[in-house]
Amino acid sequence: MSEEDPSYVKAYEDIEFLRRDELRPVRLLLELTKPEILQRDAGIRSTIVVFGSARLLPPAAAQATLEAARAESARRPGDPSAEQALRIAERRVAHAHYYDIAREFGRIVSAACQTDGPSEFVIVTGGGPGTMEAANRGAHDVGAKTIGLNISLPHEQHPNPFISYGLCFEFHYFAIRKMHFMLRAKALVAFPGGFGTFDELFEALTLVQTGKVQHLPVVLVGREFWEKAINFDLLVADGLIAPEDLRLFRYADTAAEAWAHISNYYEAYGDE
Repeated sequence: MSEEDPSYVKAYEDIEFLRRDELRPVRLLLELTKPEILQRDAGIRSTIVVFGSARLLPPAAAQATLEAARAESARRPGDPSAEQALRIAERRVAHAHYYDIAREFGRIVSAACQTDGPSEFVIVTGGGPGTMEAANRGAHDVGAKTIGLNISLPHEQHPNPFISYGLCFEFHYFAIRKMHFMLRAKALVAFPGGFGTFDELFEALTLVQTGKVQHLPVVLVGREFWEKAINFDLLVADGLIAPEDLRLFRYADTAAEAWAHISNYYEAYGDE
């Protein structure tokens, strides 16, 4: 026997052992427990979850991308891929104002709710770029705590630089990450986005609809986008959701309006 024998390594120090399929329940427990303990240590009492596209660009960056796409389209006239890139760049400029709205929302909420002592309504995002960066950045602007729940993906996704030290977490399991989004959530704000945004939004709406979580305000920022992207009236007309399910969410077009929906909700209902 040698101390270099892998079997001699203490189980909790043996990374290869912990990676075995049989140890998946242990890894799930660790991913659930670590962020819970560290958030509790940081005094995080409640959060507001902000979702939205990781591809959203700040206005200046979106404009620069558009100029580059225009130049490339002029260089390759009639090229379908160049024309498609130009159309997408134009839409990114049209959506870029959502970056500023998400940043302002992060500032408004954090300045209003984070005072001395336990931290309430802390902005939490998926920790990546785009909308997530903007919301974390808004909280960072006013020196407030803000959380990022990143996820390891086949393509690299780095946490944005505006997440508070000690509150930047990386997950392997989407399911545990989703649990942490909802565990302290007092509101959910969804900006325009793709599959990930829709996934998180509809899971949250389902949890509220079925009573699996305490009722909380859900705000969809960008009424024009959401009404084009999802035909909720069709779902009601076809009997797939109930008319009262449309009251599970509200629309907003500004940061102030989104915050007003949330603050008015808690003035009316408190923590009931």
